[in-house]
Amino acid sequence: MKRSTVLSILLLCLVVALSGCAGGQGGQAPAEQEGEKAPAPAAQGTKMILATGGTAGTYYPLGGAMAQIWNSKLAGYNVTAQATGASVENLKLLDKKEVELALTQNDIAEYAAKGIEAFKDKPLNSARGVATLYPEVIQIIVPADSPIQSIKDLKGHKVSVGAPGSGNEANARQILETFGLTYKDIEPFYLSYAESADQFKDNHIDVIMLTTGAPNAGIQDVSAVKKIRVLPFSAEDVAALQAKYPFFSQFTLKANTYQGQTADVNTVAVQAVLVANQDLPDDVVYNLTKALWENKDALAQANAKANYMDPNNPAKAITIPLHPGAVKYYQEKGMSVQK
Repeated sequence: MKRSTVLSILLLCLVVALSGCAGGQGGQAPAEQEGEKAPAPAAQGTKMILATGGTAGTYYPLGGAMAQIWNSKLAGYNVTAQATGASVENLKLLDKKEVELALTQNDIAEYAAKGIEAFKDKPLNSARGVATLYPEVIQIIVPADSPIQSIKDLKGHKVSVGAPGSGNEANARQILETFGLTYKDIEPFYLSYAESADQFKDNHIDVIMLTTGAPNAGIQDVSAVKKIRVLPFSAEDVAALQAKYPFFSQFTLKANTYQGQTADVNTVAVQAVLVANQDLPDDVVYNLTKALWENKDALAQANAKANYMDPNNPAKAITIPLHPGAVKYYQEKGMSVQK
């Protein structure tokens, strides 16, 4: 037999052998041969970063708990909670696609979309709402024996309005403005939460204007050594503020939130919300939204702020457009997405 013929026969045998192997282990999976549906492949692009806030704040631990829920409940998903400078920085990171998800205040998201406040140089329209998480409460703190009884009474006083360019500072300005005051009518101090608490304890300032989760640790420390009062908003005050800034919502600060605060206080709040980049696939956001709400109780065990998540109004006070993936889940569940 010629050498070429032998080689041809050997090659033919090799092809047949490989075909047999492919039929047994490759090609069609055993489940499909038996008429069963093969498992769906992992969703594409499911390695994501969630921008949160500083490690000493509320966003970072809540974001970590959310990431843990997603990673444990969604096969193939890998979400990392990243510490950041919070709301404003988060929306900038989201717009640059350095992160896929972010926590932010609902009012900051509106500023970005409208190109105002911290975003006056460049509007950012890439964020889409996913879910409202918890209220960030406006808390105006004065000494218990202070003559200040209303917002208009702040005139002539030393007031901490928050760090420059922060959401807290913007809220302070908006509230003062609504009731006919500007920074020219007060002596503004641009302080962090910790600095505000220290200055207040030492009587260097008369008032702290806060936008934060309640209770705030700094104010808890203050109330342990100094009698305080939380300034209330009347129903008319709330209506006036909402007429100008619809992202504010009414909030009742429960009695005993702080030491010596023996009665409920009517105030307002903005909302901490989850947003996603508009280009994140609908199915990915749908799965994230579904896992978030269907594991709300587990999330609340990890972080009590999740107790505020309201299935009757899951996108409360989000004034930017919602992500289609989130909308799909809410519509399937009959969940109202009132603004």
